[in-house]
Amino acid sequence: MFGFPRVGDTIWQAADARARGFLIGATAGRTTLNGEGLQHQDGHSLLIALTNPAVVAWDPFCAYEVAYIIEHGINRMWGEDKDEIHYISVYNENHSMPAIPEDPNFKEGVLKGIYKLSNAPAGKKTTVRLVGSGSIMQQVLRAAELLAEYDVGCEIWSATNFGELHRDAVRCERTARLNPLEDAPKSWVEQCFDGYDGVTVCATDNMQAYPQLIRPYVGGDYVVLGTDGFGRSDTREALRRFFEVDAESVAAAALSSLSRQGKVPKQTAADAITKFGLITGARKDITLP
Repeated sequence: MFGFPRVGDTIWQAADARARGFLIGATAGRTTLNGEGLQHQDGHSLLIALTNPAVVAWDPFCAYEVAYIIEHGINRMWGEDKDEIHYISVYNENHSMPAIPEDPNFKEGVLKGIYKLSNAPAGKKTTVRLVGSGSIMQQVLRAAELLAEYDVGCEIWSATNFGELHRDAVRCERTARLNPLEDAPKSWVEQCFDGYDGVTVCATDNMQAYPQLIRPYVGGDYVVLGTDGFGRSDTREALRRFFEVDAESVAAAALSSLSRQGKVPKQTAADAITKFGLITGARKDITLP
């Protein structure tokens, strides 16, 4: 298995020796490098990386995120003299790179683990929050276009580091637990997502357990799509359909969850699932035309 598991013991040895530096997970994701066999389909490196206290593991989706993460890592390891190893997932997929967001505060979110990429457009009947990371962000962005046809506006967030969001939340919980006379601090993910009563759909190229780490801190209904299990489909598109992390699956998850909240008719959600050709029974490896 390519990725963190193949060299995990060596990384632990490096951490014991207080090594510092960058590791690039250059064949990241369970659906991105399907053509060379299951041993390349890594959907669990970021989850395993969280077990090593010295490792900060990132899952950027675009060039400016990578640039800021590397700058941050250099500052932490050299400028602040921290014994850290920064593991960065990158993917084997070409796509256009977005411009840097206009919000001057977005960089803080990139480095803390999550930030708002775009607001939901005004004038839609209802809204949903979509979260993506890595290569699957392209599917999330396309899902927003599909949902617009159903009069659903999408607020889109980019999650660069679920692991650090989890660690930050755990630190805040510990501080609150041991200081009952003081106001409980709010973690970054709580600052971003707490108090929300709508639907949040998250899709990544990793096992569901990784984004599930922040579930206790997300308000409303939190739906996680991920790449659990083997995938033996013949194309990238079919593999993403099998794991249900393609654009249609993300859109269907949003509509289904909105229907359960009474914000979209249930028949609309059911019709969309049929239109998108999604499998409602047991999942099977498939070939798309």
